[in-house]
Amino acid sequence: MSEVTETVEETTEEKSEASEPREARAPKSVAKLEEEGDIAADYLEALLDIADLDGDIDIDVENGRAALAIAGGKLGHLVGKEGEVLDSIQELTRLAVQTATGDRSRLMLDIDNFRANRRKELSALAKEKADEATTTGNAIKLEPMNAFERKIIHDTIQDLGLSSESDGEDPRRYVVIYPA
Repeated sequence: MSEVTETVEETTEEKSEASEPREARAPKSVAKLEEEGDIAADYLEALLDIADLDGDIDIDVENGRAALAIAGGKLGHLVGKEGEVLDSIQELTRLAVQTATGDRSRLMLDIDNFRANRRKELSALAKEKADEATTTGNAIKLEPMNAFERKIIHDTIQDLGLSSESDGEDPRRYVVIYPA
């Protein structure tokens, strides 16, 4: 009977941890993030082998998450139009890591420098629109973007000392930039 009690107690603890807000959870250690990166790299290497594609996989830890980049060869079709295929591969990779570790992964995947280039473009756009908002005194509404793109806009706007917020519902969610 003590086994049943222990199982119930463990389940209750797991539920209370799962119901905690994300901010209350302790950040993952670098070793844990490196493990996620290794698991993800193995998954991606197998995927590239199946598709008979060449590519070098770099693993890093950035901003509290595992970051992987695939470069080399002809990989543009793995990015897709506006990064849709890349987003899907990233989600499949996250699921593979979650299956192996039992923990949700927030890893980021870049293929053929798509995300790095997009980050530069979006930072420039945010600066341009921040200037417009400041000059006109009006809020500026941007085109719909995915979560990755919205975060870059919000971070850049915050660095500039202005405020922004996301509005709408996916997939038509967009950023509004407010003047100071």
